[in-house]
This record gives sequence, C-alpha cells and structure tokens, in this order.
Amino acid sequence: MNDRILTDDTVGTFSIGGDLAVRRLGFGAMRISGARNGEDVRDRDEARRLIRRVVDRGVNFVDTANIYGYGESEEIIAEALHPYPSDLVITTKAGYKPAKILKGHITLPPFGHPDHIREECDKSLRRLRVDVIDLYQVHTPDPQIPYEDTIGAFVQLQQAGKVRHIGLSNITAEQLAFAQQFCTVASVENRYNAGDRGSDAVIDACRDQGIAFLPWAPIMLTNRRVGTTMSDIAAAHGVLAQQVALQWLLHRSPNVIPIPGTSRTPHADENIDAAWLALDESDIARIDESAGT
Repeated sequence: MNDRILTDDTVGTFSIGGDLAVRRLGFGAMRISGARNGEDVRDRDEARRLIRRVVDRGVNFVDTANIYGYGESEEIIAEALHPYPSDLVITTKAGYKPAKILKGHITLPPFGHPDHIREECDKSLRRLRVDVIDLYQVHTPDPQIPYEDTIGAFVQLQQAGKVRHIGLSNITAEQLAFAQQFCTVASVENRYNAGDRGSDAVIDACRDQGIAFLPWAPIMLTNRRVGTTMSDIAAAHGVLAQQVALQWLLHRSPNVIPIPGTSRTPHADENIDAAWLALDESDIARIDESAGT
C-alpha cells in the first residue's frame, strides 16, 4: 500500500473564494455509502475507513451532496472525520429531488424552490455536524423555477451565516455570467474530462476570474480515441490510464481541482497516486490531439 502523503507542493493549491486553500486533488464522496467489505456486502465501517484513508493521505477537499446516498454520504463523512481537521474543506449541494423510477428509468428531477433549498441546507448542517457550510453549491438549474430565485435562497443562507461561499454546478458560461448578477461565485462543478470537453469555455471563464473549477466524472473516458491514447501513455509510464486522466486535468488549468470518487479504498489510493505522475508536454499534446483540440 502506498503511503505517500499529498502536500501543498505535490499538486499545488487553489484558494476557493479567496480564503479556502485546498490541494488540487480532491475526493468525490458520491459513492462512499456503497462501500463494500471483503464479502462484497455494503459496510458503513468500510465507508468510514475509506474517507479516513483519503484524508490521511493528504486530501483536504471533499465533495458531497444532500442526495448522495439520500444523506448517508454526509453522515458518513461526519462519523469518520468529525471533529474535522482544521484544513479540511467540505462542499455539499442542493437542487435535486431524490431519484425516482419513472417508466422503468431512474430520474433525478431538479428542484430549486427556495423553501426546499433552505430546508436541505439545515439538514446538511445537521448531518455534517457543522454550523457553517464552507462551500454550498446549486446542484443544477431548475427549468421550473427562475434561476435567480434558487440563487437567491443560497444568498439568504449566506447572509444568515449558514453558508460561507456559493458555488454552481451543471451550468453553461452564460448561466455563470447570469448568476454573477446575484452572488459572488466561488466554484463551478461540471462534467469534464479529456474526452468530454464541453465545459472548456466555462473553465476558461473561471480561470480568468479566479473561480475554482471542479470536474465531475474526471476519469470517465467514453471517447475511444482519447481512452486509447491515454492507455498507450499509461503503458509507457508504467501507470494506470485513470492516473493519466487525472494528471491531464491538473495540467489543464491552475483553477482545476479534480474530484475523483470511488467506493473502494484501493481505487482511491490509485487516484491519489496520480499526483506523482510526471507527464511531459508531448504526452499532453497527444491527448489533446486525440480529442480533436
């Protein structure tokens, strides 16, 4: 088992909102409630061991949401880590209803009503055992609710002292600019990886304004050409393709903070080990070329 510890020098840092300094390799806690033991049975003790392992290895930025495990992700984080290390930053979100099955398909309806946002914030505060959420993110725009109304609820929570910074998720560059009429945006969390470059304009806008960009699905490479290129590069370096994917993100822009997630401790260790991979400019160029950029 690799016990190298992330430091500020390993991957660099980014200051979210100007005052939350985090290392640029975080952890996405969406799947921790599904952690399983050696008998392949869901095990909350194993989930707690997983999140402790991640933090013990120097990760100090954890991403979760109220709907992850229907609140279990937030509960597990608190059970494992509270009282929290002084440098740990936890971000959570609100803006969806719990998943429903509709005509045989799982749906996750957006729900940005201000009353719902305020109620969910209080639940997250209790589950995380904190008085203030350092970074609270609008999980997604709700087409049935004016975006400014949803954002307004987050602003009210900030004014009430329950939220330090506001972030957005699953947005376009135009929605970012619109939201900035109503609040200071500290982060944006969108789907993004080397084979899914739809948020390039958002990353660049965030970089220019000092806003953190948190790519979800950072190693989900559905683009076959990019995946093949990364596998070739990984073989040449004696590492895993997922580690190449994460290191490419760290090269993409200094405001990018990858948040790979998993329900398995060995997989989490592999992701963290990506911090020590050294890609050269020719590797980066090959990946970009395979993506058509």
